[in-house]
Amino acid sequence: MNYFETAVFYQIFPYGLLGTSQTNDFTSQPSDGFIKLQEWLPHIYNLGANALYLCPIFESTSHGYDTRDYRIVDRRLGTNDDLKAFVKACHEKGIRVVLDGVFNHVGRDFLQFQDVIKNRENSEYKNWFKINFDGNSSYNDGFWYEGWEGHFALVELNLANPDVREYLFNSVKMWINEFDINGLRLDVAYLLPHDFLRELCSVCRDIKPDFWVVGEVLHGDYNVILNAGTIDSVTNYECYKGLYSSFNSTNMFEIAYSLNRQFGNENWTLYKGRHLLNFVDNHDVSRIASLLTNKEHLALIYTLLFTMPGIPCIYYGSEWGVLGEKGNDDWVLRPRFDIPEWSELTEFISKLAKLHKENKCLTNGNYEQLYLTNSQYIFSRSVDGKRVMITINISNEEHIAHFNANAGCGTDALTGEKVDFGGGLRLKPYSAMVVVEMG
Repeated sequence: MNYFETAVFYQIFPYGLLGTSQTNDFTSQPSDGFIKLQEWLPHIYNLGANALYLCPIFESTSHGYDTRDYRIVDRRLGTNDDLKAFVKACHEKGIRVVLDGVFNHVGRDFLQFQDVIKNRENSEYKNWFKINFDGNSSYNDGFWYEGWEGHFALVELNLANPDVREYLFNSVKMWINEFDINGLRLDVAYLLPHDFLRELCSVCRDIKPDFWVVGEVLHGDYNVILNAGTIDSVTNYECYKGLYSSFNSTNMFEIAYSLNRQFGNENWTLYKGRHLLNFVDNHDVSRIASLLTNKEHLALIYTLLFTMPGIPCIYYGSEWGVLGEKGNDDWVLRPRFDIPEWSELTEFISKLAKLHKENKCLTNGNYEQLYLTNSQYIFSRSVDGKRVMITINISNEEHIAHFNANAGCGTDALTGEKVDFGGGLRLKPYSAMVVVEMG
């Protein structure tokens, strides 16, 4: 079993959490950012997370996704030695570290691109990018280049160029050998060539056989890149949308449809046996506490997150219900916090995290839908003859669910209460249960 099958992720956008400058002056002395981040490790550990996903941390112009140098930690966060010490501190707490790999594009301050601006056709790096010297850019460079989705601040790399690949792969080798990281989250993985993905994964696993790679994928069939020799997981945006939309539209059929499509028992099931990365929010989308129209649903949606097939990921601050709506300024979604908070929601999530890690049914169990209405949803996870039943009632009224549950009884792991599901099952208003079946 890959250890990431039992992972609970915690995601941090470092520049936001630390409240750094939103732009890099490239002259200031390195900060003590990673030293401050170490102060968050007890909170992450107590929350129950055993894996940390850090958004980009290498030298960039602004938000990290506009890289200037892949081999130097951004001075707004600290030094290379600070990162090394931080990863070591994470490992001492049993927390593995995954870094953001931004390999589709770089920032305009990327040193090799600056050489092209200076030397044009005479630059030894002109083939590192997708350039047409007969055109022009919005920056009036005197040449045209491919920018990510038309954003000229993000210069697309020519990943077909062996020199570019060698540079990137050697950078990743350094991250693994020097910093001892455990995995990568690949930004815009849906744009990366498949042979690049295979080669990258091979490079990583030659150094660390259990190295874990997850790709950012928004739409389509995840199996296109979830195949032998490539990445291990993808961001499950299909279920992300289904989760909050099901609650807000009082239509649990939506998330149930996605889970049946992805993990059901039919021959056409798409991702059974795969461990997709699940989330209710992240650095690119509105906070779940702002998305949900009924705040009574907040604990219920986290219950689904931690019990549905896949790997749960928590975005920093959302564990205590931080608000934030996506608009023109993404920094609103990436706020500064001096210290973490611990609320009733945080306590509940920590209980879910512990349950998820310790119960094999929730990490590796088969999924089966048992009962479904607009407001009620019951499914089971089972493995090795053991079963856990999850119940969700998003209504403000009590509901009696009658279904074929193969009569038995169990204990609600969230409350310790005994539950008999041999007949009609009583679901309290705005409630969730994780019923561990008695053998």
